[in-house]
Order: sequence, then structure tokens, then C-alpha cells
Amino acid sequence: MTTLAPTPQRTGRIPELLRDTPFRRYWTGQAISALGDQVTMLVVPLVAVTVLHADAAQMGYLAAAGWLPHLLLALYAGGWADRRSRRRSVMIAADLGRAALLLTVPAAFLLDALTLPQLYAVVLGVGVLSVFFDVCNPPVFVALVPTERYLQGNSLVNGSRAVSFAAGPGLGGLLVQLLAAPLALVADALSFLASALFLSRIHPVEPPAEPAARGAVLAGLRYIRRSAVVRAALLGTATVNLFTFMIAALFVLYATTELRLSPGLLGAVLGAASFGAILGALVTTRVARRIGVGPAFLLGLLLYPLPLLLVPAAHGPAPLAAAMLFAAEFGSGLGVMLLDITGGSIFAAIVPDRLRSRVSGAYQTVNFGVRPLGSVLGGTLGTLLGLRPALWVAAVGAALSFLWLVASPIPRMRTLPTSADDPSGNPPE
Repeated sequence: MTTLAPTPQRTGRIPELLRDTPFRRYWTGQAISALGDQVTMLVVPLVAVTVLHADAAQMGYLAAAGWLPHLLLALYAGGWADRRSRRRSVMIAADLGRAALLLTVPAAFLLDALTLPQLYAVVLGVGVLSVFFDVCNPPVFVALVPTERYLQGNSLVNGSRAVSFAAGPGLGGLLVQLLAAPLALVADALSFLASALFLSRIHPVEPPAEPAARGAVLAGLRYIRRSAVVRAALLGTATVNLFTFMIAALFVLYATTELRLSPGLLGAVLGAASFGAILGALVTTRVARRIGVGPAFLLGLLLYPLPLLLVPAAHGPAPLAAAMLFAAEFGSGLGVMLLDITGGSIFAAIVPDRLRSRVSGAYQTVNFGVRPLGSVLGGTLGTLLGLRPALWVAAVGAALSFLWLVASPIPRMRTLPTSADDPSGNPPE
């Protein structure tokens, strides 16, 4: 783990970590890549609809292709990554591979050869490489950031992600207006190349590789099962993901058919989450210092879903309904930043170096695996019960997710541990 050179005096309001050159390069690459990802999230569906004329079922397959690698591969990718001594090199290779895959789409379009199977393959391939990038990221982060600055580091990384939520769709829309939709994917490809470039210019001292051993792949799951902190966090976040993805599956249909919001008003509502997330990234470190990092995590798990009760409660004239949805999205965006920043900092502090990628992979398998299940469940309940009753079920279920944390050590965790020991007293492995 690196330590920062002492700074004789503060220089304006620039965070300490951004004056550290290796972290600044890492953060810059992450920020550019996050912006490109948001462009792609808008542009890929537009390519499928406007160029390839995909129907509803085909759009569902396209969405599933992006999530499937996390469900099927994250556990094994984590075990593989912990046996590597150069995770940064894996991340660079993943960035280059994702850029190459995305560039095949505009190339095929220009040759009049683009097909839906190719788009499925590209999305699936990008998802696979993203899994390997993601499981290698935690060891690189802790190699760059000292323990006492985990909160600040996570705030900066998640803050840039929040900004990308606000700027990315607009940039993607502008690129589609200026160029054909497939050509707009060049922007995300360039963002991956930029990420690879910045990663190639840092040389952190990474945790040593873990030797191969029987059952090593499942070590991340065993750690989560034995750690009262990570187990409770996973149960809480997986539960909230299940129910919030139920809401997401029904939200647009509900807003446009039952509340009769115009597309422009709906766009403004959806953008509110981005501004809430930016505010959340700005205040999380202060909140964690004031009430404690564990209580802040618990607060995030409350504040993320609680405003979503306003979604099924929305009624009346379109401006009133839109205002209620705007408040729901804004508050939820603020809460998710509290949750992600404090959660990432807690995991960075307590997960042993030798298990970081495996724990990350196991966590992703469950936490991301419930998302497509939530979407399917939301659609099913919406069909059986109606949109508003199904949204009430999902919103109440999400709001109760915090109950998994109540009996855990998390609410009593005032500060981050100074070593990779589980504060519950359970052996890490």
C-alpha cells in the first residue's frame, strides 16, 4: 500500500489524493471510462432499435447479455485474479479488449454488415472483460490509497461516476444527433483507450499473488459467510437491488401510461438521480466523520430506497406527479452514493489482500445476479397485480432492506479498521 508524501500546506480546495500523481492518473482514467460507459448505455439500445429494428424480446436478450457474465463468471474471475501478481496489466488488457470489441460495431455499420447477433456478441464480450476489470480493481485501489483516505478515494471515484450519470446520456444523445448511432460508440472505445493509457502510467506495489490451492475459487464465498460485516452488507445490498430493479422494470411504463408524463418531463425526472448522486458524493465523507462510517452505510441503505415509496404514491396532475418522482429519484441518488462510498471503504479496510478479488467476485455474483431476477419479477407482478400495486410491493420491500444490518456490527462501526481484520471478531478465512 502506498503512502502519500506529507504536504506542507493545503493548496486551495483540491483533495489531498488528487495531488498524488499515481492516484490522480488512476482516477482520471476511471472518470473518462465512466463517462464513456454512460454514452454506451444510451447508444447500444439506440443502435438495436433504430438501425437493427430490434423488438421487445430482442431488447431483453441484449440487456441480459450485458449482465450474464457477472452472474456466471465473477466468482471464477475473482479466483483467477487473486493468483495474478499484476492485476493492473489485466485491467489494461481488459480496457484494450473492450475498445477493440466496440470498434467492430461502427466498422460493421460502415461496411453495411452490422447484425443483431454481432451486437449481442459485442455486449457479451464487453461484459466478460468488465468482470475481469472489476475483480482486479480493488487490489489496485488499496495499493494506491492509504487506509485513512479510503473514504476520500471512494468519494472521488464515485463522484466522477455520479457526474457521468448526468453528463453521459446528454453526450451520447448529442453524438447520435451528429453521427449515426453506431459511430457514437467510438466515444466509449476512446474512453477505454484513455483508461488503459492512464493505468499504464502508474506502477502500484500490488498485493502478492495467492498460490493455487484446492477450493481457492470458493474462498471468497466462505469469507463472506464467516464475516458478519460483509455477509450483512451483501444481504442488504442484494435485497435492495432485487426490489429496486423491480421498480426500474416498471418505472417508464408506469410514468408514461398511468401518470401520463411527457418524454421531456420523464427525462428531467430521471436526471434528478444524477444530481442527488453528485450531492451524495460531496457529503458522504463529512457524514461518515460525523456519525460514523457504519451508521453512514446504514443510512445509505435507508435513504437509497426510502424515497422510492413516492413512486407508487405519485398521483394527481402531471406536474405534481413529476415533482414526487423527482424527489424520489433525487433522494435515491443521494442515498446510493452514501451506500457505495462507505461500503467500498469498509470492504477495502477489512478484506484481506489475498482475498480481495475473490471476495469481489463472490459479492458481484450475488449482488449483480439478483438484478435480472428483479426485472423479471417486476414485470411478472406488474402483469398479475397491476403497475401501482407491484410498485408498492417493490418499494416496501426495498425500504426494509436495512433490517439485515440491524443485528450486525455495522451500526457500531464508528471508524474504519486499520488492518484487514473483521471487526466482528470472526476469522477472515
